[in-house]
Amino acid sequence: MAQRTVLVVLFDGVQSLDVTGPVEVFAGAEQLVPGTYRIGTASLDGAPVRTSSGLTLVPDGTLAGAPGPHTLLVPGGRGTRRPDPRLTGWLRENGPRAERLVSVCTGAILLAEAGLLDGRRVTTHWAYCDTLARDHPAVEVDADPVYVRDGHVSTSAGVTSGIDLALALVEEDLGREVALTVARHLVVFLRRPGNQAQFSAQLAAQTAQREPLREVQQWITEHPADDLTVEALAARARLSPRHFARAFRAETGTTPGRYVDRVRLEHARRLLEDTGDGVEEISRASGYGTPEAMRRAFVRALGTAPAEYRRRFHPAHTH
Repeated sequence: MAQRTVLVVLFDGVQSLDVTGPVEVFAGAEQLVPGTYRIGTASLDGAPVRTSSGLTLVPDGTLAGAPGPHTLLVPGGRGTRRPDPRLTGWLRENGPRAERLVSVCTGAILLAEAGLLDGRRVTTHWAYCDTLARDHPAVEVDADPVYVRDGHVSTSAGVTSGIDLALALVEEDLGREVALTVARHLVVFLRRPGNQAQFSAQLAAQTAQREPLREVQQWITEHPADDLTVEALAARARLSPRHFARAFRAETGTTPGRYVDRVRLEHARRLLEDTGDGVEEISRASGYGTPEAMRRAFVRALGTAPAEYRRRFHPAHTH
């Protein structure tokens, strides 16, 4: 198996986890299967860079002196807001030579500035999707997915999604078992599908300010199969159903029913992706009661039935 060179671009204001997350994934795979990845880092002049969190990273050398990579990885961070023209110029010249072009978070902005994303479907951190779309109308920006792969170009959302994308690339290169072992060492899920939403149900809704409502949110997440009617949840919060529903919406930005729907859907998706449990068992565990009720919820929210969702995203079907 040919060794793949992974080159990570460094610059002042880079987000440290955008760099170290994917590097740890590729390094873990190299430890498991020696000779598969050669990982290098480089900055414009080879000087150390200061990350947005204040850490200092020392590159292996200069971008000009770096060997042509198989995988060119461009992280994000504050340094992408006013990119050095020399950096975007280097990317414009050298990006097309890489067999795989990868960005993490706002690294997509650097690739777009270099003209490397025109005509492609991409994603970036949710907070910068509108900016990317406005400044680069030739780029199709999808704000929802964790990562997007379009030909040899792969872009990921904020920070930790770079780990998800790197695991997907390792799985493509070396197989599921290697990627799964790396994920276990890093104590992360293998793997969030690329089209999984950037926001979990808990992140999509605001966290309630009042303790009883926060406790109810946590209870819903931990007990999706329980009675989660407004009446039952209101009793848990020691409020009247009417007062509870009004307060929950005011503090979380969504109704109790919609929040429950999101949690149950997310729970069912995770079981379909990560377990071999049957659809009937998953429908009960996720609070749907019957496979038909779960099927209706999936078709309404995702446009696909649970069985088809599993066929597309259960890792056992990827190799």
